[in-house]
Amino acid sequence: MLHVLRDKRMLFVALAIPIVQMLLFGFAISTEVNNINVAVAYDRYDEDVRQAIERISSNPYVTLKGQIDNTQVYPTLQRGAADAVVVFRDGSDVQIVADASNPNIAQSSTGYLQAMISGSSGGTAGNIDTHFLYNPQLKSSYNFAPGIMGMLFMLVCALMTAVSVVREKETGTMELLLVSPVRPIQIIISKMVPFFVLSCVDLALMLGIARWLLDVPMSAGVLPIILFSLLYILLSLGLGLLVSTISTSQIMAMLICGMVMIMPVVMLSGLIFPVENLPVVLKQISFIVPARWYIDAMRKLMVEGLDIGMALDDLLILAVMTVILLAVAIRNFKIRLS
Repeated sequence: MLHVLRDKRMLFVALAIPIVQMLLFGFAISTEVNNINVAVAYDRYDEDVRQAIERISSNPYVTLKGQIDNTQVYPTLQRGAADAVVVFRDGSDVQIVADASNPNIAQSSTGYLQAMISGSSGGTAGNIDTHFLYNPQLKSSYNFAPGIMGMLFMLVCALMTAVSVVREKETGTMELLLVSPVRPIQIIISKMVPFFVLSCVDLALMLGIARWLLDVPMSAGVLPIILFSLLYILLSLGLGLLVSTISTSQIMAMLICGMVMIMPVVMLSGLIFPVENLPVVLKQISFIVPARWYIDAMRKLMVEGLDIGMALDDLLILAVMTVILLAVAIRNFKIRLS
């Protein structure tokens, strides 16, 4: 811990950069989407409804997920089976119900759907009632706050841990540890604990910024969010430890973390680009990116306010990944030290 505290540059990266990134992503960045999953429900079915559904299904920006019962509108959105549902009411009224936990998808989907249903698209419709779930103000911070947490924990835990261990190899201080009575498992724990503590501080800072500066709700409560975050921190520490066992220099460790971990977090986790918009090959690769499951869980717990039971699949996947990564990293670390 003293070693980490004396390194001012490392402390700056670990504590100041997360604050800057959270504020930057929360206030300044927004994106567009071009692949929207839409379901339809109707109290009536006439020629106008048929034409409207036909226009929806033929639009290149929309994937029609089929017709659902009126009672299944909210459950469909909760399961993530659709980004928006168009409900054709009795008379000529139309209601658009959208999942606004991702405001970019919500804005795009409602805009496209309104244009397709309204008279300007060649059809006739009465009042179009648009209703946003979870994020009625369409704030981009609701989308980016969970995502940036997934990226920053990977940066602080994995990158800092890997560089710290490799630096001791380069300077020769690791040899001093090896000739001491300290066991390898104690070296591993002592290297992980400081960054775990720093990550907990970052977690408190980011949750505070998200709640009180960006107005991101903690709808499911703080405890489930902390539980998922601590598990993800352990996973990231395991990744950093694993990188340190295969790296021969600090530059190599930074390159591996940047190209193999940080870039996939940004590109393949849903942080910026919706996973549904990725090509098939990249979508399959995204299944092994831990941040994808953490960010998905954080959006469910922070923004959508779903019960932790709705995120159990994310929790199970992260737990399995954590056990595997820590086991491999510790085994590999012991082999390299022996």
